[in-house]
Amino acid sequence: MAQAAGGSAPLIVLAAGGTGGHLFPAEAASHALHARGFRVALITDTRAAEYAGSFPAESIHAVPAATPSGKSPLKMAKAAFVLLRGALAARAAIRALKPAMVVGFGGYPTVPPVFAAALMGVPTMVHEQNAVAGRANRFLAGRVKLIATGFAEVGGLAPEQAAKCRQVGNPVRPAVIAAASPYPALDGRLELLVFGGSQGARVMADIVPPALQLLPPEERARISVVQQARVEDDERVRRVYADLGIRFELAPFFKDLPARMAASHLVIGRAGASTVAELTVIGRPAILVPLPGSLDQDQAANAAVLERAGGALRILQPDFTPARLAAELSALLAEPSRLTAMAASAKSAGIPDAADRLARLIAETAQI
Repeated sequence: MAQAAGGSAPLIVLAAGGTGGHLFPAEAASHALHARGFRVALITDTRAAEYAGSFPAESIHAVPAATPSGKSPLKMAKAAFVLLRGALAARAAIRALKPAMVVGFGGYPTVPPVFAAALMGVPTMVHEQNAVAGRANRFLAGRVKLIATGFAEVGGLAPEQAAKCRQVGNPVRPAVIAAASPYPALDGRLELLVFGGSQGARVMADIVPPALQLLPPEERARISVVQQARVEDDERVRRVYADLGIRFELAPFFKDLPARMAASHLVIGRAGASTVAELTVIGRPAILVPLPGSLDQDQAANAAVLERAGGALRILQPDFTPARLAAELSALLAEPSRLTAMAASAKSAGIPDAADRLARLIAETAQI
């Protein structure tokens, strides 16, 4: 699958996989590294390799990876064995590539290449996107030279690990940078964007339509909705909005989500690190509903940071009811200046040049 690396420019290996939340920042970092004259290779897991074909790298290497989760000792042992196999495969790839540095982007697919590189004496770094360090990055934190972070403060790290942290922000895709624009005039209307990713779209379908049903007709008449809805939820959501006479657009996925975000007055969504970064770079207010059940509660921490900055309202999922959402929307419709202020606060928290900052930190840490 991988082609041989060539050229005299220094090579940086990026390790990312598992989900788009880890691949997107790595992709943005790759573009920034290329702009600085570096070559880039990607080491990922076999699952992510299937959709990483367009990743901007001169070679892509897939190694085994697994997530040691659950309480079953047998499953934990199997996952550990897979990670060991991945580390051996990553070591072979790193030996062949001879990189100046290996940079991981969180998630267990990061563990084999960063762990192997550290054992080999190759300079290493991880980037932590969330306001609470994930388990993979916590495992690697004692072995890497530096920890680049998306947020100013990151929980879950020991003091000696926190001392390695350098905030660079969360790299965002070029489409996000291109979508950044002034907050649209309200003109009495509220353009609402609702999305939640594969794990969050159902709760949005369960809560947002009945919340709009609770609004008085004169408030509903001012709202337009663009909503991500799973195929199995599409019909029931569509029926409610049609019955209410609300202008709406539904789709299971929006390829142009940054542009949709820029066109909105208010976003209702989850609080993944990439989502929070995109909200701040584009500068849009949000009602954030962190994904529940996470061991690290990283989304809850991400949302809390943006709420403290004044750019979002955080509603934990048990409190995310039609009545609560209807009350929040009514209050914002009654005082639209709050939305304008929240947009400005979100924008002030953004780090649009995060990818460049990370690329510079990589070059400095690798002493290139």
